[in-house]
Amino acid sequence: MIRLHCTKKILAKLPLDSSDRLKRKLPLPHAANDGPESPLSGWHANLLTIQRRSCVLFVHDSTCFPVLATCLTKPDFAELDWWFQDALMNTLLKSGANEAQMDAAAGALSYLTCDSECDRSVQATMNRMGQDLEHQISYDRLSISDLAPYRTGAWLADRPYTVKGVKGAIWPQREMLALLDTIKR
Repeated sequence: MIRLHCTKKILAKLPLDSSDRLKRKLPLPHAANDGPESPLSGWHANLLTIQRRSCVLFVHDSTCFPVLATCLTKPDFAELDWWFQDALMNTLLKSGANEAQMDAAAGALSYLTCDSECDRSVQATMNRMGQDLEHQISYDRLSISDLAPYRTGAWLADRPYTVKGVKGAIWPQREMLALLDTIKR
């Protein structure tokens, strides 16, 4: 399982069952290990409304690696597992992950289990990424529907972020690729 800490905005949109999993209809694109917590577990998610479109920004707790899903509709929220896995794998690809790292990520993917517990430090990083995203869209006069979410996630990952309790800055792209190198296949 992959634990997903949701803000109140996104939690209100998610159709969850009694075990806090999404009520989905589509099969997941990658392996779905239904065991204990995955090494990739620990993400925060926030709902962003950009140009009247629903977008979800996911940020990994320990690496601050961002994953972006744009232009979601109401039925897409039931399939958030699918959107998350697709966006994560493609963002890793755009971030320069090698084949071993991609295999490690695919093997560690699992179902999302949602809750409302949030870390304020990760939320602050997520808010900064959201502001950077909105600034890029406004500055470059882009349409959110024309934005490449995987490349944008890689762009957000290739900059330093500060996190409470960590001396210096975290480079999310480097940290996530290093985490993938430690996952046993």
